Amino acid sequence: MVIGKLLQPHLIFKAFKYTVYALLSVNIALFFQEEMLATEQTFSQGLNLVDIIQGFAATIDTAAWVLLLLLFELETSVLSDDTLRKTNVKVAFIGLRVFSYGFIGYAFYGYFSKMLLTYNISPFAVDDLCALVGQGYASIVTLDEYPLLDPQSCGVLADQALFQLNGQQVLGSTSDWVAIQWLAWVDVINSATWVAVVIILEVDVWLQLRGRLQGRIVSASKVIKLFLYSILFVAAAYWGLLGDFLDFWDAFMWLVAFVFIEMNLFQWQAETDEAAGNSL
Repeated sequence: MVIGKLLQPHLIFKAFKYTVYALLSVNIALFFQEEMLATEQTFSQGLNLVDIIQGFAATIDTAAWVLLLLLFELETSVLSDDTLRKTNVKVAFIGLRVFSYGFIGYAFYGYFSKMLLTYNISPFAVDDLCALVGQGYASIVTLDEYPLLDPQSCGVLADQALFQLNGQQVLGSTSDWVAIQWLAWVDVINSATWVAVVIILEVDVWLQLRGRLQGRIVSASKVIKLFLYSILFVAAAYWGLLGDFLDFWDAFMWLVAFVFIEMNLFQWQAETDEAAGNSL
């Protein structure tokens, strides 16, 4: 009897949804670990307060987005309309939103700064590249992976034109730098697109609470968000092909999470319309 109740479709759906949310929370720690290792090379002389957002943009961004995701979940699925209209609840949500969007905006600045950082390079000439092994020089694998130069990597780079990150001991070929520059641009585009998505969602939630999310507004919202989600899907696919697994996995999980928010919003609207029809 108990097992039968637990296997009900709506409970399985909820369990899956909250598992996705939990995995996104775990990504905060994974990004921190990855970026901590990367900053040991890109900021080898130490991080100051201004540099933190460049070094830990993904960690800060993910943490702020998890908080915002939970706010959307509370609004679209957990709390009743009457609860959401209470003054103390509205004030609390506004405060948490300001906090989240502040760090999301800060993270966007970090992605943009990191993108500019990848262009801060200059030609590097050396007679014997492998003689630099063990002297703190690093090579490029991807945007956040800069392993120390070893006999194998120096052999690959030895006959290529090299560029060095100014002020740091990070070396890469022209193709290496172009690759991470493109990845940095995808970070910027992805971040900006997600901001556009949540602006539309904020408008949807605001209109829904006032009973105005209807007709042409719903259609326009769906078209705009479909376009934006398509951009995010392409970004996720690009990371899957040319970036690292964590970036792809995180992008994919966020798309799944916001599908849940869209489903919540659809269900919320349907329940509101049904209640309005019953009251007639």
